[in-house]
Amino acid sequence: MDIRTVAETVSTNADMRTLAGDGVGEGTWLRAERQSGGRGRLGRDWESPAGNLYCSTIVRVRPGDPPPPTLALVTAVAVHQAIDALVPGRTQIKWPNDIMAGPAKLCGMLLERTGDAIIIGIGVNVMAHPQIADRPTTSLWALGAVESSAGTLIDSIAPVFADTLHAWRTYGLDPIRMRWLAAAHRPGTPLRVSLPDGEVLDGRFDHLSSGGELILRLDNGATRAIHAGDVFLV
Repeated sequence: MDIRTVAETVSTNADMRTLAGDGVGEGTWLRAERQSGGRGRLGRDWESPAGNLYCSTIVRVRPGDPPPPTLALVTAVAVHQAIDALVPGRTQIKWPNDIMAGPAKLCGMLLERTGDAIIIGIGVNVMAHPQIADRPTTSLWALGAVESSAGTLIDSIAPVFADTLHAWRTYGLDPIRMRWLAAAHRPGTPLRVSLPDGEVLDGRFDHLSSGGELILRLDNGATRAIHAGDVFLV
């Protein structure tokens, strides 16, 4: 395990993309104490004050691996396990890989591909959380884990991620899917999904497909498989 820490950078994902081009291998992690240009999904800014965890790692896609997009579920399961050890029973996974405490977001992740490399960025609100008008947020400290720090958290996440990645490669997606379901919001939870084409769907969480898609049960009883989109608890 190779965990590198820098005082500040624009984006750990951007830096890891450069390292990927230089041939860096799996097990490498990059953590920044601050980011000046952190990004979330869909190009959103990710506020990056000191004290929170901003890190990236890399997975090299191999022949025979499960579909690379399902690494979102691998990452969610691993990070949730590390966080649950600090605040047992307080957090859940929201599809595909946000970590929530009730309606409030605690952690987000961003996966990007370059060649055979999947860059996985993870941001966890450890000591502070941004104030966002339409999106409740929280932090580990706000949940009572005041002894936690970004450094100790990445030390916990990295080995759990390695073990979960190994399980994904060895046994396939289904065991990861079952762990994801055990840590996620319950079936029947009301959700609103904003699709990439602008369509908005209201329904309830039904289940997770064998391929990792969110199955949304609509108000008319029909179901839709969600492959990509923004999911909101309502």
